[in-house]
Amino acid sequence: MKRASLLGIFFILLSACTGGESDNGPIKIGYIGPLTGDAAAYGVDTLNGVKMAIEERNAAGGVNGRMVELAVEDGRCTGADAASAAQKLVSVDRVTAIIGGQCSGETLAAAPITEAAETLLLSPLSSSPDVTEAGDFVFRNYPSDALKTKAMAKYFAEKGWKRVAMLSENTDFAMAFRAALTENLGKEAVVFDEVVEPGTRLKDVSFDVFFPNAQGDAVMAAMVEQMRDQGLTQPMVTHDVGDSMTLVDLIPEAVSGMQVINVPSAGEGGEFETKYRAKFGDAQSTIAFAAHAYDAANVLMDSIAKVGTSGPRLRDALYDLPEHRGIVGRFSFNADGDVVGIPYVLKEFRDGKIVKVKDIAVD
Repeated sequence: MKRASLLGIFFILLSACTGGESDNGPIKIGYIGPLTGDAAAYGVDTLNGVKMAIEERNAAGGVNGRMVELAVEDGRCTGADAASAAQKLVSVDRVTAIIGGQCSGETLAAAPITEAAETLLLSPLSSSPDVTEAGDFVFRNYPSDALKTKAMAKYFAEKGWKRVAMLSENTDFAMAFRAALTENLGKEAVVFDEVVEPGTRLKDVSFDVFFPNAQGDAVMAAMVEQMRDQGLTQPMVTHDVGDSMTLVDLIPEAVSGMQVINVPSAGEGGEFETKYRAKFGDAQSTIAFAAHAYDAANVLMDSIAKVGTSGPRLRDALYDLPEHRGIVGRFSFNADGDVVGIPYVLKEFRDGKIVKVKDIAVD
């Protein structure tokens, strides 16, 4: 359980007595996400979601009359770049809080830096189970893969798929997902389990379903295409990285029929998507990622409006949040900073689109 220590409570009281924060000038919020590289599609989408929320808030008068400024850093979906980004945002830009990282590796690398500075780190997209224990000032409004892999294991059992072939990219996100899915399926169910670039050995394995476990569009596309190029016709199921229209552009035929278990699409066909497209055009990956980032920015700004810019106060405000009604639904945070209230759905690539098939319950 992550909760305020006695020292943290003392710090809050001391700040309240001494007026530890200035109420003049703009409020600076940081952003860390992959704006270049293979994962840039969902970095761009989440950044745009944050920008849209801040622009709307500033147009309405800001947060308690103060304008919000956004300091943006490219985490490039790597731990080293995200750590450097966090250090700059905390030490140079002196931001109130950071929205990010997006890739799990970014969040895990930034966490020790923001934790030491008592700066809130709120991720709209990181899903690695390791983020749960990343720190007392680390939150996310995107669910942990510890739950998503339970939903996947349940779906595989319903389909009668007992032999799973899994090919994983060697990244923090993919490796954590691999471990969680293996735990929920059982080791005996994973008949092919390699951490490599796409290879040709799948032809020698008897399996029921293929699970491509990549962190970016390019590697995901290579895994899927090479499987199909080998003439293998088994069904494919993957996670949120596969919930990307970029794959339709890259491998339209190979990706047809692939299924994705992920959070529901959010904002599609409604006011949110209309406003988003008017500002930024079509989402590069999925409008749901932009919606999660939009909600994260609004949760953060709402909390600043209530308790000010102190890191410990913001942390406790998120712990105590009764419920936020956002684009992605109604949610709150548990004692570990993980989101509560976001469900899962099964989607499928059909005729160049990603469509919902059905809801997937965790329990």
